[in-house]
Amino acid sequence: QVQLVESGGGLVQAGGSLRLSCAASGRTVSSYAMGWFRRAPGKEREFVAAITWAGFSTYYIDSVKDRFTISRDNAKNTVYLQMNSLKPEDTAVYYCARGKNSRPGADPMEYDYWGQGTQVTVSS
Repeated sequence: QVQLVESGGGLVQAGGSLRLSCAASGRTVSSYAMGWFRRAPGKEREFVAAITWAGFSTYYIDSVKDRFTISRDNAKNTVYLQMNSLKPEDTAVYYCARGKNSRPGADPMEYDYWGQGTQVTVSS
């Protein structure tokens, strides 16, 4: 079993920054891709970013490119999402997830363990 716990969410003004963390426990996640997803009120869950197991490649949804950065520290079993230039449309619950293999994808079905989520609210 793998437990994922997100932290770092909160309320921020538009243009501000937040850094989300996802700490894994139980079994290591270092051999697996990791991803961040979000769900805004009344909307479907949406892929945000993903990173390969070694951190050499990253992937982003177009709306967050050049604003968000995903990274990982396998020694700490932790994945991060640095969010800059936040916009009100970034408001959502953000979830981290472990991929089923080392290659990341945008489909939630490619992930097998999920955290409980952390709320990010961006005010205008």
